[in-house]
Amino acid sequence: MKKRVYINSVGSVSAQKTFENDAFLTEITTHNDTTMSVINPNYKDYIPPAAARRMAKGIKMSTVSSKTALEEAGLDNVDAIIVGTGLGCIGDSEKFISAIIDNKEQFLTPTRFIQSSHNTVSGQIALGIGCKGYNYTYVNGATSFESCLIDAMIQLQLEEAQNVLVGGVDELVAHHVDTHRLIDHIKKTPVESTQLLASKTEGCVMAEGAQFFVLSNEKQASTYGELLAVGTYNSLEKAQLTGTVSKFLAENQLSVDAIDLVILGYNGDVTFDSYYDLLANELFSNTAQAYSKHLSGEYDTASSFAFWLASKVMRTNSLPEVVHLNKVAVPTPKTILLYNQYRGEYHSLVLLRQC
Repeated sequence: MKKRVYINSVGSVSAQKTFENDAFLTEITTHNDTTMSVINPNYKDYIPPAAARRMAKGIKMSTVSSKTALEEAGLDNVDAIIVGTGLGCIGDSEKFISAIIDNKEQFLTPTRFIQSSHNTVSGQIALGIGCKGYNYTYVNGATSFESCLIDAMIQLQLEEAQNVLVGGVDELVAHHVDTHRLIDHIKKTPVESTQLLASKTEGCVMAEGAQFFVLSNEKQASTYGELLAVGTYNSLEKAQLTGTVSKFLAENQLSVDAIDLVILGYNGDVTFDSYYDLLANELFSNTAQAYSKHLSGEYDTASSFAFWLASKVMRTNSLPEVVHLNKVAVPTPKTILLYNQYRGEYHSLVLLRQC
């Protein structure tokens, strides 16, 4: 019999004050822009200042969120570290390439190049805690984080590992933002985050963040909930969406009525939010609905923030009004479904259960 997979701890650095696990969206930061940066914790509390100066922002965010998750789980080390990222440490990549141009390919220091690879985050975390186990980074666009969850589930269910640190991280840099503006993937005018869905314009609000979780095949006092299943789909036509979701639930012996809360990945892009409308207005019209990207913004691993949100909902047995999308009450959020996609591609479904 396969082992069950538990979410034993969480850690988050986002555009909200989420790096302290004691609070759950009690203090909301409103943004009014076309991009969102994270609220930086005091990095000196987590990283020696000399080391922090050499770290890319993505590494610093990940160090804080991973340490928070490890401490909550009561662990000094894990059996495996699995990280998902869309762009890795793109800031250092940008600086290294700029240095090549500025210095005419001469007298270059290797530091920026070394830290610019996608697996730098997982490597730095492993070095920090002395983990010599399985270390892997997934770069699968907007399903990078979900790919990590699938890998971790397989290892835990087959008892190849007992505790796995899983995370999603992406950082915001000027060149990336400018590029996405040119192709109209970012909104042209600022939008107040509380009015994101009312903007009715094309493009999203680009952001950054890092969320980490300790997944285990052993339940403990800090357990938030259970990870039941993950499904990823490279592309889906709108006509296929409701059938795909229903099939996913049926494969896990669940009906639509068994879902207590569905968290949808609305990002304010009027063109592609219609995917979420199909589920909100049809399949889950009588189900409590929530969304999160008005708080976190959009980035390749923004679904990890939704995973953080769902974990906190299960732990606290409550749904903050700021993320509640419709008027259906959630007395007990026992079974939660997450659905995300980016510009009609990279669809994912994640099923969680309270325990």
